[in-house]
Amino acid sequence: MYQDDYRRWLDHDLEDVDLKTELMKISGDDDAIKERFAVALKFGTAGLRGTLGAGTNRMNIWVVRQATQGVADWVKTQGGTQTVAIAYDSRLKGWNFARDAAGVLAANGIHVRIYDELMPVPALSFATRYYNCNAGIMVTASHNPAQYNGYKAYGPDGCQMTDDAAAVVYASIQNTDVLTGAKYMSFAEGVNSGMIEFVGDDCKAALYEAIEARQVRPGLCATAGLKLVYSPLNGTGLVPVTKVLKDIGIDDITIVPEQEYPNGYFTTCSYPNPEIYAAMEKGVELAKETGADLMLATDPDADRVGIAMKCPDGSYELVSGNEMGVLLLDYICAGRIEKGTMPANPVAVESIVSTPLAEKVAEHYGVELRHTLTGFKWIGDQIAKLEAAGEVDRFIFGFEESYGYLAGPYVRDKDAVIGSMLICEMAAYYRSIGSSIKQRLEEIYAEYGRYLNKVDSYEFPGLSGMDKMAGIMASLRADAPKEFAGKAVVKVTDYQDTEATGLPKADVLRYDLEDGAVVIVRPSGTEPKIKTYFTTKGADLAEAQAEKDALTEAIKPLFA
Repeated sequence: MYQDDYRRWLDHDLEDVDLKTELMKISGDDDAIKERFAVALKFGTAGLRGTLGAGTNRMNIWVVRQATQGVADWVKTQGGTQTVAIAYDSRLKGWNFARDAAGVLAANGIHVRIYDELMPVPALSFATRYYNCNAGIMVTASHNPAQYNGYKAYGPDGCQMTDDAAAVVYASIQNTDVLTGAKYMSFAEGVNSGMIEFVGDDCKAALYEAIEARQVRPGLCATAGLKLVYSPLNGTGLVPVTKVLKDIGIDDITIVPEQEYPNGYFTTCSYPNPEIYAAMEKGVELAKETGADLMLATDPDADRVGIAMKCPDGSYELVSGNEMGVLLLDYICAGRIEKGTMPANPVAVESIVSTPLAEKVAEHYGVELRHTLTGFKWIGDQIAKLEAAGEVDRFIFGFEESYGYLAGPYVRDKDAVIGSMLICEMAAYYRSIGSSIKQRLEEIYAEYGRYLNKVDSYEFPGLSGMDKMAGIMASLRADAPKEFAGKAVVKVTDYQDTEATGLPKADVLRYDLEDGAVVIVRPSGTEPKIKTYFTTKGADLAEAQAEKDALTEAIKPLFA
């Protein structure tokens, strides 16, 4: 069967010389052909993501057209404006995929609003809402290595597509022949017919206005003298992040030169993810040279932001997503109370795998902290619920441990542009009072206890990877561990049990241990890996780390 598909692709006019070259190169290599054609990339709530190349199990224009036909079929049942917004980042083939998606939608009689330049995820979410679209499409593979690209689909609320909508799209995709099933017109034809229009300057300006309106202490940055090193990691952050920072008065910005401009090969960091040191290394070196107060980096689609903060001894220390979530929550609460801009009954939101330290901070400031499943669309869903109740102003902040932050309801996905603005404002504020981010973090730990949150990942590559992961989760459910590293498990929460959790069904297991430590096991929704999230608490970092290390060793055999 897969050999037949291979021959069919080989005989088809693929419109992309790279695809034809690749297919000819693997002629006679059964394993290589099987890997590309035995299965198809599955469309889910996170859309599509895979390595670039030829075949149904790869990202290419044919798979993109097929997926977009599925989206078009769904949109046509939805009424409304019959419009879809499209954006793309700096990844290889990104513009090709965005253009082809627009061509499929236009051929289906659906209007398109597409950005004329690469833009981050939050800009796509914003445009979807600004133009009252039925859906949005973001061509990105987030922080994956260079050989990947992907396709995220959004609903009319600017959140990533719901499970129900994704299931309808997936069913339609399965009924659409990958090479001949999608309707298609050229991009030029779509533009000439008026079906494809570019996103207007009014929409771009409105996004910047919405972000800058969320300053906690307006005017502060203009006089604080903050010295910043910034890296967009060769992605989309350069223009929006530097514009917003300059607008609020931060002018001393040194850009990491090798990572300044868009480059889908990500030649200076093989994994362009601000969660890992290798991606931050060039920026940290430059921060040391320039004596910057702060080093900041956004990932390629600029929905995540990571920092290195300057310590009293002149060294630089990376701040985890959980730590930054807590720091920003603390800063926003204290600042808005001081300025008299805190709404009545304020609400903050974090994912179930994020730190319990946020609960302590929220409680201190009288903020209701809600917990959602992993995936920022669930935080967006909480904003939508507040909006439906006429109480959207109650939402002050949402975050995930994976470096995603949002303050304000103007978009429904994580936003590294507002994250960058608030982090820099926070750093400028602490600098202006003779403190620092590092000092404030230590004060928080002194007040609430030394929490440590760490994530380990176990990879399961190849065609059988997903089956292995499913088997591991099934065995954990069938025979729940009674203890880890000598600490008894006092409570098991299975997030497939919606009655017990009050949340939608999810493939997540949580183990609460007798000493208050927590272990959460969750398969990734986008990559063939199982993630384990640890929360430990000690008298100091060493004690918290020692328990985490013991738990890691105890859990390893489960994933062998």
